[in-house]
Amino acid sequence: MDKRAILSAFLEQIAGEIARATEAANRTRSDATHEEARPENDKDTRALETSYLARGQALRVVELEKAERQVRFMTLRDFGPDDGIDLSALVEIEADDGVITWYLLAPAAGGRSIAYEGVTIDLLTPEAPLGRALIGRMSGDDLELRVSGRERELAILRVL
Repeated sequence: MDKRAILSAFLEQIAGEIARATEAANRTRSDATHEEARPENDKDTRALETSYLARGQALRVVELEKAERQVRFMTLRDFGPDDGIDLSALVEIEADDGVITWYLLAPAAGGRSIAYEGVTIDLLTPEAPLGRALIGRMSGDDLELRVSGRERELAILRVL
């Protein structure tokens, strides 16, 4: 699998989120300052509430941009059979129910998924429970992890 292509697909996804969030923040800011948003009386807080929403949306854009930079400048490295899992590892895991899942370990922007060459790859951060459990482990290792209140057994099939 081509990690650069996978990383590019995740960056494209994040860029789209940034564009949509920026557009929403600009639209909300415009609504908050529009002439029709002026309060009709001392109890009318629509403009104030809209300005709070615009501020929150602008902060979300800043967070997304920061995450995008962290992922963009992550050093991609190749992992051999004796290398412990770390940032930029592409990991294939088989769960105890036989389901195989791929993860790309990244410093930020976890929780996103892309389709690549017929498989779904999830972006995972070291702060996530599974990410924490994977750090330092190697291909061939087994681990147990509590997921949704249930113990799951996972096998690390490959680390690229």
